[in-house]
Amino acid sequence: MSAARSTKETTRRAPVLTEPTTLTFGKALTAGMRAAMAANDRVIIAGEDVATLGGVFRITEGLLDEFGEDRVRDTPLGESGIVGTAIGMAMRGWRPVLEIQFDGFVFPAFSQITTQLAHIHSRTAGRVNMPVVIRIPFQGGIGAIEHHSESVESYFIHTPGLKVVSPSTPNDAYWMIQQAIAADDPVVFLEPKRRYHMKGEVDPSAPPRGLFESAVVRPGTDVTMVAYGSTVPTCLEAAEAAAKEGNSIEVIDLRTLSPLDLGPVEASVRRTGRLVIVHEAPQTLGLGSEVAARIQEQCFWSLEAPVLRVTGFDVPYPPSKVERHHLPDLDRVLDAVDRSLDY
Repeated sequence: MSAARSTKETTRRAPVLTEPTTLTFGKALTAGMRAAMAANDRVIIAGEDVATLGGVFRITEGLLDEFGEDRVRDTPLGESGIVGTAIGMAMRGWRPVLEIQFDGFVFPAFSQITTQLAHIHSRTAGRVNMPVVIRIPFQGGIGAIEHHSESVESYFIHTPGLKVVSPSTPNDAYWMIQQAIAADDPVVFLEPKRRYHMKGEVDPSAPPRGLFESAVVRPGTDVTMVAYGSTVPTCLEAAEAAAKEGNSIEVIDLRTLSPLDLGPVEASVRRTGRLVIVHEAPQTLGLGSEVAARIQEQCFWSLEAPVLRVTGFDVPYPPSKVERHHLPDLDRVLDAVDRSLDY
């Protein structure tokens, strides 16, 4: 493939953001990819229905008209082939950004991701980089059918050689997708699909936080609460409700799942003495298990209560009519806060 623009490409490009503006989470992702593509003509978008349709969630909408079919490509319905092709393109100097339509559809590409993409840098003694971003809409809450609402993070967190991140705000979505595209390592980019329509300010002029840094998004003194992806707004809502009862909750958005940045969590727990971890994935061997283990190792003498987890249940993702009982909600989170404070 030539780096030259396609002859079918138009010159109608939306302007790259220069001023703070309010965007939905989904449109912030679009704006971030647009900025990355405008800055580097080796960045390409590929996936099922990402070109003409703009993706099932319309996250790549408009990019075909702006950058042409050489750089925004519809692929066959074959995730293994999508990732395998991207590996070859990365070897030739391209920076592919792949879209997997739904979380549960990534498994046909699992071998390519975990045995090839994750290992090529080490297999070549560092001579070959793999700047591939795999965008995966994940988690539930949209009333979808089977294989459309899974939390797949643990499969990839457990694979050395992969970076795994998940933004929770439009501003983070805008910046983190650009940082992931610029990275020389393969990045699994997990997008909480039920937050695609959440609005927030995007500031293209403010220096972004590092891609692999967690963030204190609400300060507090009584309980530390850790979340990522779609559960961050739930935890912020819980903190607001708890404040009305006189309890101060510090909420930390992990943002990076591999590598973990637990420095802010450790500092917080040393002050509060309590930790509640919230995620949608099943509890057994979920990311909360690793966070709990590390905090117990590093902050044992500061803990005033056991580390508690509020998670999805250890069952296959349920039908949409009952998914509200499966997902961590305000009541379950506040119950964990009360149990922690009761110790």
